[in-house]
Amino acid sequence: MPDQPRTLIADRRIQDDEWVLCEEDASRPENGRVILPLVEWQEAPGDDVAPLLASDTELTLELAEQLLDAPLIAIDFPKFTDGRGYSIARQLRERHGYRGQIRAVGDVLIDQLYYMSRCGFDAFLLREDQVVEDALNALDTFSLSYQPGTDTPEPLFRRRMRESA
Repeated sequence: MPDQPRTLIADRRIQDDEWVLCEEDASRPENGRVILPLVEWQEAPGDDVAPLLASDTELTLELAEQLLDAPLIAIDFPKFTDGRGYSIARQLRERHGYRGQIRAVGDVLIDQLYYMSRCGFDAFLLREDQVVEDALNALDTFSLSYQPGTDTPEPLFRRRMRESA
């Protein structure tokens, strides 16, 4: 657990974080809502416990079905160059229909937020050195996207064809 609390952006605004992120080497608090590594969550799921998925988690159909009942899912970015978490979030939203909060944790930088939001993340636990106001602005970096995403499933050329018809 970090010494100072990180800033949580959820639903495009700064929010108080009611969840405690418990890494493998940290001890679980006795009370309150906790985010635990996947294996620990599988042993004790509940409304006050959420899973933390490592970036190398294989999202099998069986695991995805278990995760549908989670109150939120945190996906770890061990370093900003590791993009596997984007794929996990997108699969959870598009293939498996997960509707709860998907939270990016770890080495989460402002430059990633727009793209993370397009892949299905709706909450971000920023790295300590990130400027919160810049992070909020980064969510609106572009007004249009060519590619489909979880936020806009239709590519731009199809939207334009439909609008011109």
